Amino acid sequence: MSELVYDYVVIGGGSGGLASARRASGWYNAKVALVEASPRLGGTCVNVGCVPKKVMWNTASIAESLRDAKSYGFDVTNNSFDWFKLKEKRDAYIARLNGIYEKNLGNDKVDYLKGFASLVNNNTVKVQNGDVVNEIKAKNILITVGGRPIIPKIPGADLGISSDGFFELENQPKRVAVIGTGYIGVELAGIFHALGSEVTIFSRTKQILRSFDPIIKDTLLKEMQSVGVNFVFDSDVREISQESFEASPKKVKYLSNGEEGQKEFDCVVWAVGREPNIDGLNLKAAGVTTKDNGYIVVDEYQNTSAAGIYALGDVCGVAELTPVAIAAGRKLSDRLFGPEHLRSSKLDYNNIPTVVFSHPTAGTIGLNEDAARRTYGDENIKIYTSRFVNMWYAMLDHKEPTAYKLVCAGKEEKVVGMHIIGRGSDEILQGFSVAIKMGATKADFDSAVAIHPTASEELVSYNAIITDSTYKIYKDQWKNIKTKL
Repeated sequence: MSELVYDYVVIGGGSGGLASARRASGWYNAKVALVEASPRLGGTCVNVGCVPKKVMWNTASIAESLRDAKSYGFDVTNNSFDWFKLKEKRDAYIARLNGIYEKNLGNDKVDYLKGFASLVNNNTVKVQNGDVVNEIKAKNILITVGGRPIIPKIPGADLGISSDGFFELENQPKRVAVIGTGYIGVELAGIFHALGSEVTIFSRTKQILRSFDPIIKDTLLKEMQSVGVNFVFDSDVREISQESFEASPKKVKYLSNGEEGQKEFDCVVWAVGREPNIDGLNLKAAGVTTKDNGYIVVDEYQNTSAAGIYALGDVCGVAELTPVAIAAGRKLSDRLFGPEHLRSSKLDYNNIPTVVFSHPTAGTIGLNEDAARRTYGDENIKIYTSRFVNMWYAMLDHKEPTAYKLVCAGKEEKVVGMHIIGRGSDEILQGFSVAIKMGATKADFDSAVAIHPTASEELVSYNAIITDSTYKIYKDQWKNIKTKL
């Protein structure tokens, strides 16, 4: 066993770890090692998350566009869709990204150590790769090992797949059960359905996307039902079974409103949540404290309870988004190794935008309506909403909905929440999130000249988005202006 000494050891080769390691070494010339147990760099996002998911969402969106094309006068026939061929191209694309990440580590002079890391104490990491064991000493250690899908402990649970398993499917299943209604479940269900699978979603409640604003979750639920996605509400899946031969259907047994039921599927997807990937890290040896659910406890500067050990990303269970981990990782390296004026660098976790790649897409930033009312009081909140049909659907029989909501607080009507659903919401949200992060008010939104005809113009056209509760105020103001004229 050999011993190596570094300024910084990063445990985990996902987006946050890669960003932090490269910043520390490439920008500040710190001696850095990155340890990753998986044969593929990039973590969840690159390998079994954001990137391949977006490829599949693009594929589903193309299928929808092919169907829409007929309404615009195109004589289009979709003869077939080759799931396996797409998988091969998608996997090759991901493999190229894996190679690029490894090359970038080399360019920034980060030592890439393949193996499983565990803590010996708060400045020593053991790295095991087969029979080879090394010990690494460092003044600073970052834990950024991400999370993994939860598989519930019920009979036959292993007959289902997780979101990881979704990307291993070589053929498209005809009948799919998705168990769970968070953003992962909703996204995968939308992809399957758009590509022609018969989809049933099992929900423990009567809603989806539980933590999202009602204008998003209610609108999306209604739209999914209208296009043929099946739902089993108030359900509790109890067992999955299958006959001995591999191609036989999987039988899902469940309770719904107290009554037993059973349905057959070709594929069952678990999407009931995620948990921190901390097994084997030996956190207690270094004095790293975790919550009851296993997530590592950190403060606003990514400090754990152990001196010199930091944690960020999904392993902390807060704002589990790739850009968040990247930003936090870079700021941590700025603070540890950067110039004096960056020694207090930290990520602001307020007003982080996020998108659900559903059908249609949805985006949110800031407080939902209920949270805003709790924070500021009912009397200090004004809500502006708009519901309309995107012009894309003007020629189509099916009118997919668009719905926008602005949550404004105080006399100045500062925009403290924005929740949008409809075609293009994923791209629309980014620019508006900059304005909201800068403290924009409703008046700032209204002062912007609209781009016409677009969906996003509704967000800056108060006449279109004004609520009944404030309509009279503006009406009276206009009357006064006309009188003076």
